[in-house]
Amino acid sequence: MRRITRIATVGIASAALALSATACGGKKSSDTASSTEPTAAIAYDVGGRGDQSFNDAAYAGLQKAETELKVKGAEAEPTDGEGEADKVQRLTELARKGNNPVIGVGFAYAPAIKKVASKFPDTTFGIIDDTSVTGPNVANMVFNEEQGSYLAGVAAAKVSKTGTVGFIGGVEVPLIKKFEAGFTQGVKDTNPNAKVLSQYLTQPPNFDGFAKPDLGKAAAQGQLDAGADVIYAAAGLAGSGAIEAASAKGKWAIGVDSDQYNQAGLTKYKDAILTSVTKDVSDSVFDLIKSVKDGKPTTGEIRYGLDKDGVGLADSNPKYKEMTDVIAAVEKAKADIIAKKITVKTAP
Repeated sequence: MRRITRIATVGIASAALALSATACGGKKSSDTASSTEPTAAIAYDVGGRGDQSFNDAAYAGLQKAETELKVKGAEAEPTDGEGEADKVQRLTELARKGNNPVIGVGFAYAPAIKKVASKFPDTTFGIIDDTSVTGPNVANMVFNEEQGSYLAGVAAAKVSKTGTVGFIGGVEVPLIKKFEAGFTQGVKDTNPNAKVLSQYLTQPPNFDGFAKPDLGKAAAQGQLDAGADVIYAAAGLAGSGAIEAASAKGKWAIGVDSDQYNQAGLTKYKDAILTSVTKDVSDSVFDLIKSVKDGKPTTGEIRYGLDKDGVGLADSNPKYKEMTDVIAAVEKAKADIIAKKITVKTAP
């Protein structure tokens, strides 16, 4: 697999995480795509590959395509403090090299895709978590994050002994507010007397809240000191710091995007990860690559919700599997959401 650029070093919460975030390798940007084999590319969001969360889920989809579809994959990393012009250049380079599709991992790629997609009409561009940019060759892969977060709220309320739980958002943007809204509603519907402490790490245009574990760790420590005994962080790489803080206090953490209990870089803290709100980013990437290879590129909005298992709650932790009352409550909530007996809010 070719790697187009390399992210600048970011602060990592532990030696294990540092190893995961930096151990990559591959060819350089001077490489050209082979003209004899299908190629596909993903451009990572803030935090890059090794975030144990959102970007790693996208990478898993690319890996699956390489294995099952025999598609050659290319990756492109962000740089610290980059602007829109950097993203435009990155997507342009990937498209010029013949990659198809070219997938922007995250809503931050919307302005760049709007500029670049029209210049390469024969290339399919995918964007995850955004519907604002459209076009005949643009696929919008979006998720009902609020639904998965509602289930996390149910679980958090059921396991909390203090009646206080915490939500940490990486950056205060509409997408992350969906996570907060669903989580808070799930908590309150389960225990109306529960208290939800909410905090955002940074405000746009500062997106460090998705990239710096020390910010997540500090925020979680503050919430734990205030009585929270379950912490749910929707903060990308920064969320690993929140997981570390919860583990150190012997409290529960809830992961996000990937099943973080199974992430190698979080092994040291896995026993503290009660569950994770999963988004099927991996299959969304794989499915788009497959559609292009099959000659029938998917475009327009592609939505993944509870009804299609596009979002959900992981049960990898054996301790969670033993909580039959929690699982029953979560399953009932899931069924009620799918049956439209519960409408989950998308804003706090």
